[in-house]
Amino acid sequence: MTERYPFSEPERLEVDPGYARTREGEGLTRVQLPYGTPTYIATRYEDVKSLLSDPRFSRELAVGEDEPRVMPYVHRPDALTTMDPPRHSRLRRVVSKAFSARRIEALRPSTQQIVDALLDRMENEGGPLDLMRSYALEVPMLVVCELLGVPYEDRDRFHDWSSVLASTASSGVGVDELMRANEDLRAYLGKLIALRRTEPAEDLLSVLAEAHDTDDRLTEDEMVSLAWSVLLAGYEITAYEIGNFAYTLLTGPEHLKALLDDPGLVERAVEELLRQVPLTSASFYPRRAAEDVELGGTLVRKGEAVLPSMMAANRDETVYPNAEKIDFSRDATGHLAFSYGIHHCLGAQLARMELQVVIASLLRRFPGLRLAVDVDDIPWRKGSILRGPLELMVTW
Repeated sequence: MTERYPFSEPERLEVDPGYARTREGEGLTRVQLPYGTPTYIATRYEDVKSLLSDPRFSRELAVGEDEPRVMPYVHRPDALTTMDPPRHSRLRRVVSKAFSARRIEALRPSTQQIVDALLDRMENEGGPLDLMRSYALEVPMLVVCELLGVPYEDRDRFHDWSSVLASTASSGVGVDELMRANEDLRAYLGKLIALRRTEPAEDLLSVLAEAHDTDDRLTEDEMVSLAWSVLLAGYEITAYEIGNFAYTLLTGPEHLKALLDDPGLVERAVEELLRQVPLTSASFYPRRAAEDVELGGTLVRKGEAVLPSMMAANRDETVYPNAEKIDFSRDATGHLAFSYGIHHCLGAQLARMELQVVIASLLRRFPGLRLAVDVDDIPWRKGSILRGPLELMVTW
């Protein structure tokens, strides 16, 4: 039997019971996504880790018109997220230094300055105000613009492009609109990279240009694809994580109180929130078996695809007892929110640092922070791969 997937249209931050059901069942579950061929879905922690680290499961082989996916468009084969080694290893080496733990810690003071300036503005404006517009969307945009070397003045264009590119089958957004947004963004980034060839700076776009011009380590398309990936992941994903975390704390007074009482809990709290709070509306980036492989009690035949659900794996009771509950005393550092294996998120340390600074600074400045509207009146994203509030009105 093949089930329809996603199991349901997501509601706020609720997780469909289908994930728990498949996690507790025998073997892998066969599902059909809106686009592509049928696939298995892996929802148990160990199965997902095995899938993401076993070289017999190829990301590259899954790409194409028949890739099981919730987005209407077909992923490009030259993206970091669609490659296997050795191509993946070559591209990742080019940009990995920009995301080293040392480099990210060096960005912490400037991130703190960005956050403090936004909080100053919020304090001067006074509440109620929209935390998404004034804070959650602003911080990662400013940080990623500084990291990449992209003009902050163009932020509205980035937001429009990224919102379209995150659309799923239920959004009503057509393939033509998606492809136009994709090509417009790529053309824009291509022009910026061309500028860095004549006017290099201390940013990632200059690193990409140098890797192409000096070392011949990147093609033209690869340069743009890397910049595309960093911009979209570094902006929109982090922005809605901030929004979802703020919503979770403001609707869970015991969690908010714990952080107000002990600000030293922030690092541990960020890891637990990454584990427990769902960011995506569905799973994506399947792998295809390059040979027959047994996974989770199911024999996956050569050519068959398996979809990893990190969200479901992060709620596996065999790894995280009482996994549905948020517990800041838990050691959640082994979570799979940033994936695992060779495709572990390149910007994981950057996201962690931003989230720590954002949450700690917000609560330190506004310890009386609270919702300014009824929780049922908060509007949420629909028809998108990313969950998150469209608006989060708060006061203090």
